[in-house]
Order: sequence, then C-alpha cells, then structure tokens
Amino acid sequence: MTSPAAYQVSHLDALEAESIFVMREVVAEMARPVLLFSGGKDSIVMLRLAQKAFAPGSVPFPVMHVDTGHNFVEVLEYRDARVAGLGLHLVVASVPEALASGSVRESADGMRNRLQTPVLLEAVEKHRFDALFGGARRDEEKARAKERVFSFRDEFGQWDPKNQRPELWSLYNGRHHPGESIRVFPLSNWTELDVWHYIGREEIPLPSIYFAHDREVIERDGMLYAVNEFIRPRAGEVPFVERVRYRTVGDASCTAAVRSDAADVAAVVAEVAATRITERGATRGDDRVSEAAMEDRKREGYF
Repeated sequence: MTSPAAYQVSHLDALEAESIFVMREVVAEMARPVLLFSGGKDSIVMLRLAQKAFAPGSVPFPVMHVDTGHNFVEVLEYRDARVAGLGLHLVVASVPEALASGSVRESADGMRNRLQTPVLLEAVEKHRFDALFGGARRDEEKARAKERVFSFRDEFGQWDPKNQRPELWSLYNGRHHPGESIRVFPLSNWTELDVWHYIGREEIPLPSIYFAHDREVIERDGMLYAVNEFIRPRAGEVPFVERVRYRTVGDASCTAAVRSDAADVAAVVAEVAATRITERGATRGDDRVSEAAMEDRKREGYF
C-alpha cells in the first residue's frame, strides 16, 4: 500500500498548480484574455506559469504593458527581450501617446500611475479584452487583500469591493455581459517570499535592477529615489551613491529603492524573509497619497 506521504506536494507546487488551474479556467471560459506584463517580477512569474499551463503549445494570448513613459531602462530592455524570445504579441497602451492626443492630462505632481487607468480602459475597449491577468498579490496592500481571484469589472471598468462573487471550493464565475470584463489574479495567494522562492527554483532570469548595485540616489520622504530624467534633486537634496536594489519596479518617478547587499536570488530570499515591511509600503510613493490611495484607484479601474 502506498504511503499517504507519497501524495504530498510542496507549498510551491501547490501554489503553482492553483495558478495554472486559474489560467486554464480563464482560457476555457473567456474569448479574449490578455496578460499584463511590465517586466516586473510578478508578471515575469505569471508568464512562466502561462508557459507551463499551455505547454507544449505556445501561450494562447497576448501580453500588454500599460506604459507610463517613465520607465527604468533595465526593465524595458528585459520586457522586449523576453517578449521576442518567446514569440509573444506585445500590446503597448501608451500614456505618452494619450497625453499627446489630449485624452489625458499630466497631473500636477508629475506622477503618471493614475493616468494608467484611463489608458488601460481605452486599450481594453479597443482590443475587446474580456479577461486581464494581473500580478497583484493579497500580501501587497490592504485594498488588494480584499480582491477575489476573479474580480468583476462593470462596463466602465470599475470595481465595487462590496459586490464580489463567491469563490467557494475554487469555483470561479466568469460570466459577464458585452463590455464588462474580469480581472484575474493567479498570484493572489502567493507572498513576496513565495515569488522569490519560485524564481530561484525555476531559475527565471530577472532585470538586473532587482539585485544590489551602486546607484546615484536622493533621500526624499524617508525613501531612496534614483536620480534620473524623471526625478531631479530639489533644493536642499544632495545626491549620493548608495548600494541599493528594487523590491518592486513601477513608474520611475515614484518607485524607490532599498539599501541592500543582496546580489543573487538566495540573498534576496534571506532579505525578504527578515523584513516586516511590505514591498509597496517601503518603495511606492504613489501609495502614500492617502490611506485609501490604492482602493480609490482600483474603484476607477486600476489593476
């Protein structure tokens, strides 16, 4: 008789299986899914899961980057190389193009994260996407902790946290009317540490920005921002060189680095295991606008 232990799977295997199941459900139920891919670690892991979910075939949907125009060079280079290497179709929803056409206006603080929402919704309508895979995880932020795996959005792309569908026994309801869509979060039950363990196990290449390197920075509001074309020193701010890495990569005008000597995946795993501050709490200036900043944006249609 086979021992019950023979049927046990590791924590990572269980997470992987759940995410793959979610992706297959979406492809079975929805007509035009798309995977949001920025070149960040969570979207990179999602792309690896999609490869596994549909092997030996190719990934059966395009990837989309909502591009603010304020990008880290290393991340854009990785995005383009990864897409080309896998033979994927990349859709770029461009905030700079929307600014040029007048469909959105630059915000007073210069941050473009909020401008991603109307640009995303316009791209969804243009390409008639009915399901969008996002890399959000529940451990990231309070508003994201409220979100279901299948998150219904109305015909205006808006999210109502009080009107969500039950997901008992991992049964997902993808029904929607024309114009409505579903945001799908295969990594909902993963943590930042799970993501890094998986990256290490799968030996997934990442942009160099995720590992320790020397960078010219300024300290602002208790965070270290890289000096670049989007962030210039203000009066009284003196740039200095610090050894840093990025826990999350977003808009370069509002994403900060953290002091670190972690130069490889094993060192990052040890560092993340010891921290008690979430990656967004430590590095995203746009989330500090108000206590409900993320939830407000999600209600409007943000990922």
